[in-house]
Amino acid sequence: MKGQNMAKEFELTEEMQAQVDKESPAWTFELTTTSVRAFARGVGYTDPVYFDVEAAKAAGYRSLPAPPTYLGTPVFIPGRSSDTFSGPSEGQPSINHGLPNVLDGGTETEYRETLCAGDTVSVTTKITSLEVKESKSTGKMLITTTETVYKNQATENVAAVQRSQVITF
Repeated sequence: MKGQNMAKEFELTEEMQAQVDKESPAWTFELTTTSVRAFARGVGYTDPVYFDVEAAKAAGYRSLPAPPTYLGTPVFIPGRSSDTFSGPSEGQPSINHGLPNVLDGGTETEYRETLCAGDTVSVTTKITSLEVKESKSTGKMLITTTETVYKNQATENVAAVQRSQVITF
């Protein structure tokens, strides 16, 4: 890969910088008993609290708790949703960088409240920083950091905050 598709020159533009701290419109995510069970099953959890409402209530939850890393499913609305990710197709902060390669730079989640089946969540995303770094093997890289806030509509509390990085080069 060395030498192929390497960005030798790359500069942050004012247009790119203008996307920092621009928040997306809120989008609705839902947690249902079916989605909680499907996610838990898909990742191999076997704890009955993710499958049996009575077991969840006996453990102190309102309903089936959302398993770790599951924060709901975006509501799909034809003509307004992305066909790929189901969230909003317009209004999302984005960077037109022209770099061809993408790497996941990682995601960390700060949990502030337990989400359960039956909850509806309002989700917003914003780009919090853009940074250009250089690597010998990939050339110039753009590191984009985003923050996604998940607000429980029932309690009006922030249930979780995710911070993610995407590396393009």
